[in-house]
Amino acid sequence: MTNPKTKDKGLFNKFLNGIERVGNKLPHPVTLFAIFAAIVVVISAIAGKAGVNAEYKKFVEGKLVIETVQAVSLLTPDGIRKIFTNVIGNFTSFAPLGTVLVAMLGVGVAEGSGLIGALLKKLVLSTPKRLITAVIVFAGIMSNVASDAGYVVLVPLGAVIFASFGRHPLAGLAAAFAGVSGGFSANLIFGSTDALLSGLTQPAAQMIDPSYIVEITSNWYFLAASTILITIIGTLVTEKIVEPRLGEFKGKAKKSEDIDKLTSEEIKGLKFAALGLVAFTLVIAALVVPANGVLRNPETGSILSGSAFMGGIVPIISLMFLIPGITYGFGAGTIKGDKDIANFAAKSMSSMGSYIVLAFVSAQFVTFFTWSNLGTILAVKGATFLEAIGLVGLPLLFGFVLVSAFINLFIGSASAKWAIMAPIFVPMFMQLGFSPELTQVAYRIGDSTTNIISPLMAYFAIVIAFAQNYDEETGIGTLISTMLPYSIAFLISWAIFLAFWFLFKLPLGPGAGLFY
Repeated sequence: MTNPKTKDKGLFNKFLNGIERVGNKLPHPVTLFAIFAAIVVVISAIAGKAGVNAEYKKFVEGKLVIETVQAVSLLTPDGIRKIFTNVIGNFTSFAPLGTVLVAMLGVGVAEGSGLIGALLKKLVLSTPKRLITAVIVFAGIMSNVASDAGYVVLVPLGAVIFASFGRHPLAGLAAAFAGVSGGFSANLIFGSTDALLSGLTQPAAQMIDPSYIVEITSNWYFLAASTILITIIGTLVTEKIVEPRLGEFKGKAKKSEDIDKLTSEEIKGLKFAALGLVAFTLVIAALVVPANGVLRNPETGSILSGSAFMGGIVPIISLMFLIPGITYGFGAGTIKGDKDIANFAAKSMSSMGSYIVLAFVSAQFVTFFTWSNLGTILAVKGATFLEAIGLVGLPLLFGFVLVSAFINLFIGSASAKWAIMAPIFVPMFMQLGFSPELTQVAYRIGDSTTNIISPLMAYFAIVIAFAQNYDEETGIGTLISTMLPYSIAFLISWAIFLAFWFLFKLPLGPGAGLFY
């Protein structure tokens, strides 16, 4: 699907080619995740027998306790029984599975009715070609407000949009993935991740200062500015490195010059879709905006923290596609009745077969890794190492960013890592004069930048499945080699940006400075 000659130029391209070749010589991703799961089981047995463990500080019911985490062997009789009795539960409780399938119900109807096609046509005909990469990266960054929906909606959409412009669809997929996941912490507005992390940073800070408060907006200024940075870097990497390396796409895709103007039926459908979206938005607003709104947190009244609005963001996103998709269909004449709606939804589910198989084995691998405690032990050992080497000032911050990025390769959950690391690093950095807000933002940089190259990241498997729609030979090696330039560029540029912020002593958010 790509021109191999374009991949042979330059030392860095040869390095990426080597990663791709090695990665793609490995078995099919389904087989590979099954092998990974088996390897975790074996390593867990070795580590368990050797008594590998680690100690770290943890908050339990508001009190700080010392927790000892021990490597757990999965090859004991209890471990083997646990594996066999939880296979189905591991699969059905795998978070990306439900997220993807629920979101795809709405997206499938919107696609089947013709709404997405009409919107893409309008986008292609009205957006300057030179801006489309930046638009996709920026949209990916902003999508993290809607939890994980960006992985399901925007990543495949990036491929479709690039193909419609006559560009390589995998470059569009990569640009969207880089924005959604590589720029995960950046955003112009604050969201659920801000609430989650600040809720862990505050009790860690109170170990030193019992009255210290970490607000949800504590990193807002820095992360809003980072949105511009990541958009620029993501655009440059896509157009200067990734797309030239992929070369010309040899598959079939409708190009922008082949796209006709909107028909009268499509224009009418878009008007109906707009009415449907407005009506849906008004209903959601009625449930969220009032102080006693049903979708707010019933105890605190918060929209973001612990609310049904954030907890139900995936079905809300699904409905946001479903309702306009239905109204578009009735307006454009592509939907005659409920059977059409059901058929469109069923068709979208039938296209998810390969992902469901991949999700099954991926769920076992991720779960086994969690049970073994190997990821937690790696996180604690990494934190202990950084604490012991005695760095200060900016080198210490850079070291912390790198350790966070490394640990992120093994523990995908931002909150799980921070629950372990915050009680270690926040008090330590406060004693060195750094504010908890600065420690938190440094962590978030490392946590974001290696998402896109970690097979342990929950949505890594679905991105491979999306890519295989355009190139069946796409494997883990292809995806990692494609995303590695983004990961390196984001890590370096974001760290430099943090140094700039640090040297000029700029506030990280309202009332949140750099120093304690």
